[in-house]
Amino acid sequence: QVQLAESGGGLAQAGGSPRLSCAASGLAFSSFHMGWFRRAPGKEREFIAAISRSGENTYYADSVKGRFIISRGNAKNTVYLQMNSLKAEDTAVYYCAATGGGSGWSRRPWYANGYDYWGQGTQVTVSS
Repeated sequence: QVQLAESGGGLAQAGGSPRLSCAASGLAFSSFHMGWFRRAPGKEREFIAAISRSGENTYYADSVKGRFIISRGNAKNTVYLQMNSLKAEDTAVYYCAATGGGSGWSRRPWYANGYDYWGQGTQVTVSS
């Protein structure tokens, strides 16, 4: 059974730098591309970042480019999201997702329906 478990959320200060983690189990982690998405109150789910199975390629939404960094540790079956310079508008539930991918994934890593597995999410609340 595949499980993705996010952690690291909570209350954070504006300008802060928390790090989210997503521990994967039940899948060959190094064979999966990973993504982070978020859903803010009253808004649609939003792509944040993605990383290829090898970690060589990363992709970011414009809203977080230059502030957030996605990385992965294949030996630990974990993907990370380093969040820097937090803003109030970063308040959301953050989800990690995994996909076995295919040649088309790199053309649209932001496409949520292309991901096979999802975590339960972790709430990040930014206080100003």
